[in-house]
Amino acid sequence: MRPLPGGGGAFISEHMKDMAMAATGLIGDIGATNARFALAHADGVTDELVLKCGDYPGIVEAAQDYLKRVQPANMPRAAAVAIAGPVGGDWFEMTNHPWHFSQEETRRALNLDLFHLMNDFKAVALSVPHLKGADLHQIGGGTALPGFPIGIIGPGTGLGVASLAWDGARYVAVPGEGGHVTMPARTLREFDLFRTLIELKYSHISAERVCSGKGMVNVYNALRILDGRKDLPDRTPEEISAAAIDGSCALCAEVKDLMTVFLARIAGNIALTLGTYSGIYIAGGIVGRWGKDFDEGMFREEFESKGRFHEYMAGIPTFLIKHDFPAFVGLQADLMAGA
Repeated sequence: MRPLPGGGGAFISEHMKDMAMAATGLIGDIGATNARFALAHADGVTDELVLKCGDYPGIVEAAQDYLKRVQPANMPRAAAVAIAGPVGGDWFEMTNHPWHFSQEETRRALNLDLFHLMNDFKAVALSVPHLKGADLHQIGGGTALPGFPIGIIGPGTGLGVASLAWDGARYVAVPGEGGHVTMPARTLREFDLFRTLIELKYSHISAERVCSGKGMVNVYNALRILDGRKDLPDRTPEEISAAAIDGSCALCAEVKDLMTVFLARIAGNIALTLGTYSGIYIAGGIVGRWGKDFDEGMFREEFESKGRFHEYMAGIPTFLIKHDFPAFVGLQADLMAGA
């Protein structure tokens, strides 16, 4: 057994790699809430299925149930899995879910020759060069320049961040944990919000604490306290979004606006830090579900609001990823390349 070149997270048996790649491959995109699986082939992806992580004690049981459900003609001998959390070495623990496992033991339990684990937003990043026009929607102005860095950000249960760097011949995905950077406050309302969250439960207000599914609940609960609205019910992220969109709850609408602003602010910080002249791409299910109710003007105004660098930011394009399973696109490309 030896790790593949390119860092921890890829393990291959003594079988030849091309033998592992000859058969259909298993791919998975696992977040804190959902475990998405599919079969990867040289010409695309089939048999997509979404399972609930909470229904299974671990990744092995979830993958075994998926394979039992779809019954592939040939059982996969290779797998590439994207998962929420930092990947390094054999042992992995999810950030926002109790699953933890040995990659090598997982490979053996699933009878695989190759098991490649990567950060979930690395897989989304790998998809970007392969996305078609219909998979993307541009928000605001700016023109992507070839060969420059690309930033990827996406609010789901947590907040994922990754990037792509051009090596002179192709884009290389760079995973990171940018969702845990310190979230800056710019208004008195935001300062009061963060102070309330610190008093309630947190010692550090990261971007993820206020810009994600869990973050929406945090902001909603903190605003209820600030505004003395104990009459308002507890709500899930989906319920907050629905009440904001249908206009039935002004506080929920503020939560949605704040999340839009926070997402734009962090995306702008990534753009400045990396010089992403090739664009910023937004993934994650929340913004996609908002659809036409996503305030693109508010997003771009905050994204470009960088003082003397307003014009610099105005030239950087931002795109919403519309593909239902962008991580699958990246995983399929990764698996077929034998990475």
